Amino acid sequence: MIGRLLLTLLVASPAIAAAQPAWSAEAIDAELREVMRLTGARALGMAVIRDGQVAEVRAQGARNATGAPLLPDTVMYGASLTKAAFGYMVMQLVDEGRLDLDASIARYLDRPLPEYPPDDKYGPWKDLGGDDRWRQLTPRILLTHASGFANFAFLEPDGKLRFHFPPGARYAYSGEGLILLQFVLEKGLGLDVGAEMQRRVFDRFGMRTTSMTWRPDFAANLADGWDAQGSPVPHDERSKVRAAGSMDTTLRDFARFAAGYVRGDGLTPKGRADLTRPQRSITTASQFPTFQPEIPPARRRRDLAAGLGVIAFDGPQGPGFYKGGHNDSTGSTWVCVERRRDCVVILANDVRAEPAFPRLVHFVLGDTGAPWTWEYGDMTFTPLRATPRAP
Repeated sequence: MIGRLLLTLLVASPAIAAAQPAWSAEAIDAELREVMRLTGARALGMAVIRDGQVAEVRAQGARNATGAPLLPDTVMYGASLTKAAFGYMVMQLVDEGRLDLDASIARYLDRPLPEYPPDDKYGPWKDLGGDDRWRQLTPRILLTHASGFANFAFLEPDGKLRFHFPPGARYAYSGEGLILLQFVLEKGLGLDVGAEMQRRVFDRFGMRTTSMTWRPDFAANLADGWDAQGSPVPHDERSKVRAAGSMDTTLRDFARFAAGYVRGDGLTPKGRADLTRPQRSITTASQFPTFQPEIPPARRRRDLAAGLGVIAFDGPQGPGFYKGGHNDSTGSTWVCVERRRDCVVILANDVRAEPAFPRLVHFVLGDTGAPWTWEYGDMTFTPLRATPRAP
């Protein structure tokens, strides 16, 4: 199982024994090269935020099969880190009084949700016809993954969207829920979510090489990926804004976002606190599969909860939060300790790097208490390879 083997193989190391280990740019580079050797990953990068400021951004390895170097400004797929950036934008709307986290989404729509015509950008809302439970959905429920939907409707056996439990009843990871909130903002409030993300997030933090959709100028310094078998995978040029995961970014850009996020730039103190406040208990042994049975209360990690677009936890250094991202050829994680406003951001264009994430975070931040076993579930490891977790 991941817990014992991962900690033995990738965390237990004299170099990272201290609660707050010393590090330098050279030490980070050496550590990145070592975990690449251990995992077989071709490349990854890591950024460090200290007290809300970007302190270091380092990258090692190749961005594509030609061997071109991965750089801090190489464009990489942000995957589900998009959800955290989207949550940050949504909280600005809440601060401005334009959105109520606890109002039914019906308040913002000009017709019942199932009556909206099918659209290749959004979920198949017509599938909910005859089930008025959609009226119980709120922005808070959607941001905390308690919609009752599958991760995506296309993963259902018949491809049809449905409720698996009443809205708000429990946590179960659902990108479809974030897509629905995007739909509400666009159809209900008349917003262009791509433009709002650009203005309110990317421009605010100087993220000049970040976008919710593909830009032609990305091609000059673009990262392809490697899958679990070590095969190269071309970067996907995404043409649709998807709040659940369409963002392209760079390590340096996302480090700027992470620093601004922990500082709370552009938010009221309450809005910033609400993002990472424990909002919904997590009652499963791991994040995936989405609809696994809840475990008995005595076995649950009581400090683990959903925030708004992130996961909150309480560890040896006090409250923290994190968000991961994953597809078949990329992996990422972002872990922060609230009290010190310290963070680590890791972006990898090789999914085989994921087993090293706990070690790399520990190398910089020490023992944070980040919920690695819950994040990766029953992923099993050999010394150089890992089997991928569910998408």
